Amino acid sequence: MKSCFSLTLNKNKMETRNQLLFELRGETIGIVNSLSSADEKFQNQTLRPILKLQNDLFIDVFKNYVSKYKNDFYTYSIERKLQFIENAIQKDIKFRNSLKGIVIGLFTIEEYSIYIENSSALNKRMMNMLIERLKNQLQLLENPNMAVI
Repeated sequence: MKSCFSLTLNKNKMETRNQLLFELRGETIGIVNSLSSADEKFQNQTLRPILKLQNDLFIDVFKNYVSKYKNDFYTYSIERKLQFIENAIQKDIKFRNSLKGIVIGLFTIEEYSIYIENSSALNKRMMNMLIERLKNQLQLLENPNMAVI
């Protein structure tokens, strides 16, 4: 049986973790009001701030994915690169799960509880937003070995 002291310490750790997560992520991105669905609220209060915070990591993770599995990515046309981004995230289950983990690791316990209630729809939102984020930053995904003149 846990002592009251132990329960208080665990509660304080959780509150401290939650505070740190909220400070790191910053404000809600997008509109949240009484007309917003639960999924929209979660998207704008949780997913968007996490995706923004983790943006540089997502760029590097994608570059690493390309270097391991598809080094000729850098020779593709813009249209083919955009399609590759979408296919990599939608069809490579291991890669997609890795990306989801980068996001889920920054959920509070309460957010995780909300997430597991509707994970399928929220995963779809999360991955679609990440795909668009990477596509919109295609210039950051250029070949790191190319000489700049």
